[in-house]
Amino acid sequence: MANEISLKYGCNPNQKPSRIFMKEGELPVRVLNGKPGYINFLDAFNSWQLVRELKEATGLPAAASFKHVSPAGAAVYVPLSDTLKKIYFVDDLTLSPIASAYAAARGADRMSSYGDWAALSDVCDKETAALLAREVSDGIIAPGYTAEALEILKTKRKGGYNVVQIDPDYVPAPVEHKDVFGITFEQGRNELKIDGTLLENMPTANKTLSEEAKRDLIVSLITLKYTQSNSVCYAKHGQVIGVGAGQQSRVHCTRLAGNKADNWYLRQSPKVLNLPFKPDIRRPDRDNTIDVYISDEYMDVLADGMWEQFFTEKPQPFTREERRAWLDGMTGVALGSDAFFPFGDNIERAHKSGVAFIAQPGGSIRDDNVIEACDKYGIAMAFTGIRLFHH
Repeated sequence: MANEISLKYGCNPNQKPSRIFMKEGELPVRVLNGKPGYINFLDAFNSWQLVRELKEATGLPAAASFKHVSPAGAAVYVPLSDTLKKIYFVDDLTLSPIASAYAAARGADRMSSYGDWAALSDVCDKETAALLAREVSDGIIAPGYTAEALEILKTKRKGGYNVVQIDPDYVPAPVEHKDVFGITFEQGRNELKIDGTLLENMPTANKTLSEEAKRDLIVSLITLKYTQSNSVCYAKHGQVIGVGAGQQSRVHCTRLAGNKADNWYLRQSPKVLNLPFKPDIRRPDRDNTIDVYISDEYMDVLADGMWEQFFTEKPQPFTREERRAWLDGMTGVALGSDAFFPFGDNIERAHKSGVAFIAQPGGSIRDDNVIEACDKYGIAMAFTGIRLFHH
């Protein structure tokens, strides 16, 4: 271990010099391959904290897929159904528990995960490395790598794939600092523990949370702890299925995350699963094409004849009515918010995406309106009493 790593540049090429360093002691990371940059390390350290906490809270292997210092997806290990394996493009792979977790984390929003930074709570094995080897990704952080996994990863990106190993026993200082405009900010680290005790205050008529719902709400809340605020997160089956990050309005977060959750579920519909793709269409192009197919834009694609680039035959449109009918089958979704919901419109939007369980701080002067909206749909909501802003 060293106490300094020089970087090519900062957030942008004109921002030089650039480095990460420790004022005291050695860095808790080693670069095993590649040359990670400034944003890479921001993603690496945020994503590592997220997966470490998910593992501590659930006891399950955890993984995350980060882009620009927010998670595109995160997941703990839950066995994947055949349908999920297919939409995540891993139905031809042998998956270990940690590989399954990463497949789910990346599969939540594959378009946003293009060129991601991966994080694993456990040692990276050959199964996870094989999955990463065929995806577009910038790098990975994990507490260790098997010899086979490291050999596979070192062949990626013409040998330049970024592989970072972190000391899992590293404990950061309790006070953290950040310089902005030449001025140093100081604050205590957010060491708040997120577990089931935060879900005990339930002001709604429905006060029932299954163990699966509690797990998904904890996944959502821990994900929010490392997501740029404002943020809202939808989760199901132990994985994030939609994140709305960095929006100035909370309802915009709810809509953005809800739209991503809808896309996740629409990808599982028979109309999407049976799309007649040409065999040589790459996975990223399939992701982009599916995103267009499940939107109103597809009518323009049909009119322009662009479908011929991707399909062996012209697929029938996925109409708004058909999409709505399919989405009505999405149920049991958990939703977390990093701050209170100020209006019931957030609940109305969440209901459209199958939300049945909510965890949010509470404390709005309109809490009664939010509770009333939940009771209207039989949603069980917990007031956690804690805010999770992250900047």
